Amino acid sequence: MSLYIDSASQLHHDLDKNLVVTCPHCQAVAHITVNAVPRFEDLQVYRPKQVGLVYLCDACHMPIFLRFTVRLYGAARIELSPQFTEIERAREKFSFTYVPEEVESLFREALTCFSQGAFNAFASMCRRAAHAMFSDLGEAGKLRLFDELNAVRELAPIQPEVFTKMKNILFGAQLEAQARLPLLDGYEAGIMLEVVKDLLYEAYVRKGKLQQAIMVRRFFLDETGSNVTPFVSAS
Repeated sequence: MSLYIDSASQLHHDLDKNLVVTCPHCQAVAHITVNAVPRFEDLQVYRPKQVGLVYLCDACHMPIFLRFTVRLYGAARIELSPQFTEIERAREKFSFTYVPEEVESLFREALTCFSQGAFNAFASMCRRAAHAMFSDLGEAGKLRLFDELNAVRELAPIQPEVFTKMKNILFGAQLEAQARLPLLDGYEAGIMLEVVKDLLYEAYVRKGKLQQAIMVRRFFLDETGSNVTPFVSAS
């Protein structure tokens, strides 16, 4: 994949028409179009290790800032790595309708840390949210969630080292020093984010939705005064 800035300060990208991100402004998964590129002459003078480019979201036309690592400074072109870092990340969403207030508050902070790229702060807040869940659900609930974590491992291809980190972060001793938390990179934090969402869903959201659905059906049954007649076989 070729990505470079030429001597006329023009960006050339093989996959330019297929570049898609989740917009941090409108939350849409949309194509982005390059809008501003650093001057070739300035880059040759200062030779930064990373270069920032400004794109526009094709959905809302707001600016999106991406940072690329420089691979090579040539006489007529500056080659960039195709991998980029999003300076502003889209806010992560989760439905907190059935989640207790303390757990919600802690996990909202975890989501904020993740969106800001503070992955180890995210890990710390996930641990606090997990222990708030354990306090709310009791020891039986904690064991059930531990079983659920193991079930997730069987459902998704999570590498053993990543799974071990998640288990230590979420189920480690509550009084253990925060400095002992395993360090996470962006990929590992992304996996843990999806796993914690799944645990929260199983612990609260699934139960709440089911209880609400049954309550609604009972309400309409009482309102209509319907009697349910059991099915009896004619044979």
